[in-house]
Amino acid sequence: MTMQTDESRTNRPGPVTRIRVREVSGTAVRDRRDDLATEEPLEIRLLAGGESRTVAITMRTPGADFELAAGFLHGEGIIGPGDIAAIGYCTDEDLTPEERYNTVTVRLRTSTMPDISALERHFLTSSACGVCGSASLDALRDRCSPLDAGTKIEVSPEILYGLPSMLRKAQGVFGRTGGLHAAGLFTPDGTLIAAREDVGRHNAVDKLVGWSLTTDRLPLDQHVLLVSGRASYEIMQKALAAGVQIVCAVSAPSSLAVDLGRDFGMTLVGFLRDERFNIYSGTERITT
Repeated sequence: MTMQTDESRTNRPGPVTRIRVREVSGTAVRDRRDDLATEEPLEIRLLAGGESRTVAITMRTPGADFELAAGFLHGEGIIGPGDIAAIGYCTDEDLTPEERYNTVTVRLRTSTMPDISALERHFLTSSACGVCGSASLDALRDRCSPLDAGTKIEVSPEILYGLPSMLRKAQGVFGRTGGLHAAGLFTPDGTLIAAREDVGRHNAVDKLVGWSLTTDRLPLDQHVLLVSGRASYEIMQKALAAGVQIVCAVSAPSSLAVDLGRDFGMTLVGFLRDERFNIYSGTERITT
């Protein structure tokens, strides 16, 4: 697989945008500089058999865009390890330099475009009638199996207690802006393997999975995933597709996230902060 390199960064969006603000505190007023987390759209295109198709447009924080695209496609069941031939930014001459950096093309090794009808339905019906949690879980069962109990890992509460502070220290952009989520990948002994930031929790997870995919680290069945916000169905789905056994969140899980964890044999930990947490599924992996 080849990754496009870019010699010029002209007009390329960065993770931080600098602005001027007026700060009011009590009776004091001052104008100062402020750093904001950048939010820009990213168009993800698939290229296979001479055919190009846009499969998603997501709002994200620029940075690790190729990982984000790869992780998103893997989480949706479109690609697997070894399917990507190359990833690069768009080179259409009719686009401005800034627009080119907001479009990523993933070229596949296959000679035909994969079936993305399920992905299209997902985006078209996400807010329509007739969709329920049970239907979402049924669709997930068609392409994912419960985790293999033979590869079970265990983690102690003492290890879990230390993960949020390690993830926080790895959030360089959050330290400047205070406006980003993060996802971190840890070993069972608490070693931080990688961390990614984004305005979207799910995007941060996609970046981690995409990094793992493009560096031949999948499946992640010997790792713990920590997200800085709440645990949603979407995050659990992406973790399941990557083989993650233990998912932790510093905030609450959703009901469907808990259902997914219990149905597929995943461990889900919520409210992991201040040396406390709740276990919503898969208690056998936490050595209480």
